[in-house]
Amino acid sequence: MTELTIIIADDHPLFRGALRQAVSDMKGEHVIIEAGTFDEAHAAAVANPETDVMLLDLAMPGISGFSGLMALRAEFCSLPIIICSATDDSTTIRRALELGASGFISKSSGLDEIRTAIQTVLNGDIASPPLLDSPQEQDAELADLMARLKTLTPQQNRVLGMLCEGLLNKQIAYALGVSEATIKAHVSAILLKLKVDSRTQAVVQLGRLNMAMVA
Repeated sequence: MTELTIIIADDHPLFRGALRQAVSDMKGEHVIIEAGTFDEAHAAAVANPETDVMLLDLAMPGISGFSGLMALRAEFCSLPIIICSATDDSTTIRRALELGASGFISKSSGLDEIRTAIQTVLNGDIASPPLLDSPQEQDAELADLMARLKTLTPQQNRVLGMLCEGLLNKQIAYALGVSEATIKAHVSAILLKLKVDSRTQAVVQLGRLNMAMVA
């Protein structure tokens, strides 16, 4: 049986351990790579282009809410990503799937449910809990915002996520290893694509998408 490479990205060691146990109990050989921050998750994806699936927490150090998913989805278009979150209402699940996730695992799921979801995605299907209400975004403004967010490049998504963390341009430049002028250019492009006039408005817009997320 082919060896599988799986990245487990979550800042909670206990939940990473639960996911590792679930994966270890699946049939076949597995290479399991753990990441406790978004930067570690990104580095793991870069270093392991053969990765079969990534399990990604929605809220990790270095990124805010859906920003991490959007950045990884744009950069690693062939990597299936399963979102793992304690915020498992139907709106959060729907938005994660609409933004490119291949599946959704609630942190309240049992090990069997986790294994089933992972296997479903490995089989090429979408894995998610049943959606309890409307299957599509009902807020027209939010639907438009999601469409505009999808136009951001991977680096612009990273920058937007860091803006939401309250970092200054020079701090973002240092973290990403680029010049402050490059970050200013990214911020200008983000404002243009999101149709806002300031970085504060951009943060507010993303906050609307991420609201009610606590995991």
